[in-house]
Amino acid sequence: MEHPLTWFSLLPLIKDLPVHVSGAILVGLLLIVISFVYQRKQKSIKDALIPDPKFSLSNLMEVIGEWILSLLDDIVGPEGRKFLPLVGTVFIFILFNNLLGVIPGFSPPTGNLNTNAACAITVFLAYNYYGVKAHGWRYLKHFIGPVWWLFFLFLPVELISHLFRPITLSVRLFGNIHGDHTVLEKFLEYVPLGMPAMIMILGIIVSLVQAFVFALLTMIYIAFATAHE
Repeated sequence: MEHPLTWFSLLPLIKDLPVHVSGAILVGLLLIVISFVYQRKQKSIKDALIPDPKFSLSNLMEVIGEWILSLLDDIVGPEGRKFLPLVGTVFIFILFNNLLGVIPGFSPPTGNLNTNAACAITVFLAYNYYGVKAHGWRYLKHFIGPVWWLFFLFLPVELISHLFRPITLSVRLFGNIHGDHTVLEKFLEYVPLGMPAMIMILGIIVSLVQAFVFALLTMIYIAFATAHE
């Protein structure tokens, strides 16, 4: 959702950009810095194996990584771990974009369909690429159904199903984040004390759930595309 005034409007280099573009750039730069700091911190194998005694950025990144790896093992199978860079990046990028909308004065980039469509199209191209890589051009055979002479029934259904996947990914994320941010704005406008804090907590939960759903569906699509069955 576009706003007449955000913190981005005060920055000379990006104030003329659309709000969702400015937000996505900010999140991208932030994640690059976090990745660089994490990589520098893991200076040796010993440092990587011994967890920090207190809560830290390293512990948080390791928890997220292990959690996504366990989901990949369960959903995709033994070969699923090689998809961690895609699924992990999708989850963290969407989560940070969602959470940006919880901070007053910022607009969530995922509250705009363009941001969501870019992520969804990336996932769409990726899982089809992985399917072709796993099966060769035989991957296209599943579009025509179990028997070739029924292709005229299965082909349109399969094509429509696959083409609607990026659309549903984009619209689902947009609807939830846009709606949550709209509710937060209205409460901040009419009830400035007390209640907005509860709505912000709800917004954090929604942000986590929607990032998880997007990543989970990404894993499911990859599993369907690469399964040898």
